[in-house]
Amino acid sequence: MAITQAVATSFKKQLLEGAHDFRSGGDTIKIALYTSSASLDASTTAYTTSNETSGTGYSAGGQELTKVAPTSSGTTAFIDFADETFSTATITARGALIYNTTPTHTYTNPAIVVLDFGGDKTSTAGDFTIIFPTADASSAILRLA
Repeated sequence: MAITQAVATSFKKQLLEGAHDFRSGGDTIKIALYTSSASLDASTTAYTTSNETSGTGYSAGGQELTKVAPTSSGTTAFIDFADETFSTATITARGALIYNTTPTHTYTNPAIVVLDFGGDKTSTAGDFTIIFPTADASSAILRLA
């Protein structure tokens, strides 16, 4: 099993169908954490509970992300999210899945981005924080160039 960082291929198609709304007040975007036993990559199409992290301070399905408004710079459009903290958590995660719980079309919890942490990350009765990159055209977590 492996986690490979990628934008979900299905998400790219769904963008062209208008299935995702990243504006403030738009769709609800969540992040779920996964163990090293998970198999997540560009072919991941939706949120799954298979090999999802469990432990104190973590609930199945993860947490809602706070969106940073879509913007552009030069010829690149991008979206980012505020850093996300799972408070007072005792968990281990190897990666994460960002997904949409309220898409415009008939999709169920469609995948957006797979994150690979590069190794297991653990918190013990402390904060487990995902720090997103700078919200700009060269670093944002999701960019269209």
